[in-house]
Amino acid sequence: MKISVIGAGNVGGLAAMRILERGIAEVVLVDIVKGIAKAKAFDLDDARSIAGHDNFIEGSEDFSQIKGSDIVVVTAGLARKPGMTREDLLKSNYEIAKNISSHIKRFSPDSIIIAVSNPVDIMTYVLLKETGFDKKRVIGMGANLDSSRFNNLISKKFNIPGSRIKALVIGSHGESMIPLPRFSLVKGKPLTKILSKDDVEDLVKATKNRGAGIVSLYGSGSAYFAPGAAILEICMAIIKNRDAVIPVSAYLDGEYGSSGVCIGVPARIGRDGIRKIVELKLDQEEKELFSASVKSIKESISIIYKQ
Repeated sequence: MKISVIGAGNVGGLAAMRILERGIAEVVLVDIVKGIAKAKAFDLDDARSIAGHDNFIEGSEDFSQIKGSDIVVVTAGLARKPGMTREDLLKSNYEIAKNISSHIKRFSPDSIIIAVSNPVDIMTYVLLKETGFDKKRVIGMGANLDSSRFNNLISKKFNIPGSRIKALVIGSHGESMIPLPRFSLVKGKPLTKILSKDDVEDLVKATKNRGAGIVSLYGSGSAYFAPGAAILEICMAIIKNRDAVIPVSAYLDGEYGSSGVCIGVPARIGRDGIRKIVELKLDQEEKELFSASVKSIKESISIIYKQ
């Protein structure tokens, strides 16, 4: 198996490391900044005997090196800075994603794309539109990262392992994300059944603010350890053909009463990409929040694709 990672920054580098150390594929790391992809590839390659895997990694500035990839992970783009929303990144990262799409179409037309660049729901849509790929083969990382953050905060609240918790966040990977306490289980029980409304709201608020809080603490750049793990989760589901239900940004074509938008929803992921979007029975409040999230993403899409 071959996985290409476009963008050799912190997220791309960590994703490459996690993929290699799981031993699931050879990796090609591509970045237009001279030397950075090759330097990180040399560094990661030197760790093979210590890390205990036998997969090779190549670094390059040449997009032709992604030829024949099974999966292409797109992390290239500008990173968030303190005070910057994901939507602020829209116009610059649109041009980057559009350019990358042309290379993916040319060199890896049969690949599955995992979009990571922010704002990820819009960039997932751009990669889908510009490549012309089937909607099942373009997947956005984001909702699984948000769900992992929700899981972690719940775990700390109850002081129990995260493995005993199933947390779920849908909607945009941004300010209008929707943590779903009713669908988040602690030892099999819904969060809403075991916590007060105020405590639940505190966890929801903390989840929504987690990413921005990390950006603020770093001072320059954004999270990359957890995003790298979220990328690996999707890659594993594809390569191992797990048919796993993972919250991802997926193109809706009538599901949840919405169309023409990529947004975070639970989906079954296997060797062929998105096999099925799992439709939850949302209550009225959740439906309204989801509709607002869809509207926000569509407004951003309309900025770059004038309608």
